[in-house]
Amino acid sequence: MKILIVDDDFVCRNLLLAMVKDYGECDVAINGKEAISAVKNSIENKTPYNLIFLDIMLEEIDGHEVLKRIRDIESNFNIGGLDGAKIIMTTILDDFASIKTAFAGQCEGYIVKPITKDKVDKQLKDLKLIR
Repeated sequence: MKILIVDDDFVCRNLLLAMVKDYGECDVAINGKEAISAVKNSIENKTPYNLIFLDIMLEEIDGHEVLKRIRDIESNFNIGGLDGAKIIMTTILDDFASIKTAFAGQCEGYIVKPITKDKVDKQLKDLKLIR
């Protein structure tokens, strides 16, 4: 599995990396621009991400906008439906509006921080990415 972790917080990024590194090849992005570029490059190189953990509260471009742009990039490459990356939003935001916006933007999962191995594994099992 090819995984991208997008979080501007060093500690959160590295904790999540430690939790998922055994599941596949992991890359990190520290902001939305890096994430968008990484996704586009991975698709162009025919090595797309299978899974993306995307923080909502990012500087410059927030996670909701990054999610939209990733789905637009996939669409431009005729990648859709189940063929797209599975995107799990990671955030401190636990309000209905944020959750609704994320799922309307076509994410597959939503984890409220603090992130734990149990929360991550549950999401990955629900998405049938691990057993």
